[in-house]
Amino acid sequence: MIYDLSPTVSARIGVWPGDTPMHREVLADLDEGANLTLSTLRATVHLGTHTDAPSHTEPGTASIEAVPLDRYIGACQVVRVDIGRGERVRPEHLGEVLAERVLFATGTFPDPDHFSTDFAALSPELIDHLDEHGVVLAGIDTPSMDPFDSKDLPTHAALVRCEMASLEGVVLDGVPEGVYELVALPLKLAGFDASPVRAILRSFPA
Repeated sequence: MIYDLSPTVSARIGVWPGDTPMHREVLADLDEGANLTLSTLRATVHLGTHTDAPSHTEPGTASIEAVPLDRYIGACQVVRVDIGRGERVRPEHLGEVLAERVLFATGTFPDPDHFSTDFAALSPELIDHLDEHGVVLAGIDTPSMDPFDSKDLPTHAALVRCEMASLEGVVLDGVPEGVYELVALPLKLAGFDASPVRAILRSFPA
């Protein structure tokens, strides 16, 4: 069984206010008599399901092409939390840590095509707790690890301090709690602060 965790990327998808929306420019089109179809993509790299590089929030740190890929492949736990909009997921919301990667389903950002600002986030204390249990990647079904109005971004800082990868904007509708195999590789974008990913979970063989 494969679960697709990435929303469809189109001109309709919501992006952070002030960021670059997705736009496709068609340079050549088979339907208009060209010998091939050729497109140009313009968009933020924080698009849909994506991973931040440390350089997104911390000066002098690694850009996305330098982040180790093994953080994005392997055993991954899906955890559903009962939390209100605008709140942070804290260690007490989490039971036993069962894998080196943990994705949190909050249900507070239900439509990727309509950006809303009252989504839930993760607490820096949770990142420290996960790090103590050997977690190398944390993810959430909202656009950011920190709340929309956060300026100091403490959870992003905790991720960098713990050398933990992130996934933001994962789509976890219909994914039962449990442990799966995650595959969510970033593009090798030299110097960039993030990368979109096509994230999937696969059931382990019985």
